[in-house]
Amino acid sequence: MKIVDVVCSKGRTGFYFDDQRAIKAGAGHDGFTYIGTPVTEGFSAVRQAGEAVSVMIILEDGQIAYGDCAAVQYSGAGGRDPLFLADDFIPVIEKMIKPRLVGRELNSFKQIAEEIDSLNDQNGKRIHTALRYGVTQAILDAVAKAKKQLMCEVIADEYNTQVSDKEIAIFTQSGDDRYNNVDKMIIKHAEVLPHGLINNVKEKLGENGELLIEYVGWLRDRVAKLKTTADYAPVLHIDVYGTIGLAFKNDVAKIVEYLGKLEKAAAPLKLRIEGPVDVEEREKQIEVLAQITSRLHEAKINVEIVADEWCNTFEDIKDFADKGAGDMLQIKTPDLGGINNIIESVLYCKKKGVGAYQGGTCNETNRSAEVCVHVAMATQPVQMLAKPGMGVDEGYMIVYNEMQRILAVRKARK
Repeated sequence: MKIVDVVCSKGRTGFYFDDQRAIKAGAGHDGFTYIGTPVTEGFSAVRQAGEAVSVMIILEDGQIAYGDCAAVQYSGAGGRDPLFLADDFIPVIEKMIKPRLVGRELNSFKQIAEEIDSLNDQNGKRIHTALRYGVTQAILDAVAKAKKQLMCEVIADEYNTQVSDKEIAIFTQSGDDRYNNVDKMIIKHAEVLPHGLINNVKEKLGENGELLIEYVGWLRDRVAKLKTTADYAPVLHIDVYGTIGLAFKNDVAKIVEYLGKLEKAAAPLKLRIEGPVDVEEREKQIEVLAQITSRLHEAKINVEIVADEWCNTFEDIKDFADKGAGDMLQIKTPDLGGINNIIESVLYCKKKGVGAYQGGTCNETNRSAEVCVHVAMATQPVQMLAKPGMGVDEGYMIVYNEMQRILAVRKARK
């Protein structure tokens, strides 16, 4: 089966692009948007509509395979590629990528994906992560259609894995509405919740961490009050964006002691803390997370540390895993470029005995979320993110329903 054409369309994402530098510099809220002037190149406002590009691969039998190019909410920050605007990048696909795909035989996802993922632009720089992300999704779908398989089955065949025959835990994110959205999560029996967006010491963590202890206690009690089955015990996974480190001046002993208090507040529920510190440098981040993780194990404090900041690429993930910098690593899907890197990252974490959290961003699309479910079902991470958006219901529905389709179809075939 050959590719006969590649067609692109402009799309919207499930959230927004936010100029992180402008927000950190003091851009204020005005309703749902921000007041102020953007400072990151490419932004026309501090908050602007998220954009995507849908890449459609036309097969010679008329079937259409597709994937969506998308980038994270805080594009252009933290060493990431620049703002991803559809009008700027559709021409890149048409000039650089389409000629490489048209006429190709769809024999191997891995081979074609790795070729696209390694492409450089005219300046010798790797093409935008969003392009690599979306085009490789479309290639996976195209190979699956050519072989009359599910996308997860193609991955399993080419990477020598087993497609899961059971559900993978879904992690739901609350955004700033960390109370009402938790109720939605509990009603739907989400396995991991609530993310929480604890990104400010004074307002959300507390100068001594007291606000987060109070919130964790509220989560524990809310689960107990609203659960409809006796065995429902979700994992509490809270992203604190380095605020624990800020509050305790990155003193590892004090951080470990504080995490012990959080463990008691969460009991009997299991607790994960994402990004306890951000020391703003990759090697130092690895070192301090490894120290915190090791000290928690020594003290038998049952709080799992999740790495996020500075753990962006496949190479980063290997280094964090090798050095024990966290019990779990977030594999932030759009930041890795080609989805072949997501597959390799999950498998590497499993090989090293580190928890793999197949994450992503609220600023993706329904299509990228669906394809990521196939990646997860073929590689079996500990958990995957409900996405896109911050409303809980929509992202959870998209991810949950695609997972159930895979399970049902494969069961019916047997």
